[in-house]
Amino acid sequence: MLPEFETTTGIKVTTGAGPSQGNTPDVIGSQLRRGVPADVVIMFREGLDELIAEGRIIRGSDVDLAQTPAGVGVRMGTPIPDIRTVEAFEQTLLRATSVALPESSTGSYLVKKLFPRLGIAEALASKSSNLEAPAVGRGEAEIAIFPASELLNLPGVAYVGPIPEDVRFVSIFSGAIVTGTKEGEAARRLIAFLASDQVAAALEKAGWSCRRAH
Repeated sequence: MLPEFETTTGIKVTTGAGPSQGNTPDVIGSQLRRGVPADVVIMFREGLDELIAEGRIIRGSDVDLAQTPAGVGVRMGTPIPDIRTVEAFEQTLLRATSVALPESSTGSYLVKKLFPRLGIAEALASKSSNLEAPAVGRGEAEIAIFPASELLNLPGVAYVGPIPEDVRFVSIFSGAIVTGTKEGEAARRLIAFLASDQVAAALEKAGWSCRRAH
């Protein structure tokens, strides 16, 4: 959608990337702390809240744009596992030889809350690992549990669906303005554009629900 924004506003947008959370140098928070210049961040709410608390984001500038559930993906051409119920989802994980999880709030929820709640934390500890979503498409893991937006339209990956509603984790995707920016007005216009109805259709295709949190 950026070309449309640039054409209609005359504002040029340069983008960079990084995870919302984690311990690697490319995590968005780590980039900001070491002085990588940015005017706007677009990231998962959990990581954004940490940056707001640190004063690295202008308080009150944050806007929830969309949300996406934790979902399951497998390598294209392999059998589609049953995840229709919590019990079926649990058994699918126990039968799997390897499970890829993100190093993010979704992964933290699974490892620290859901797996212990289901009583399968010990069984999964030896066969789950933090990998990027494309790993399952390359056959490096049998199953991937990631935000749906990271699995849909991924080459080599068949998206199975969201994990059962009773245990589902939903990630909220937000935009906000970085403290100290000299492009405040342009930043506000970009966030307003991303929160507009015209962007909603593109977000829906990418696995997001545009029922804004606020």
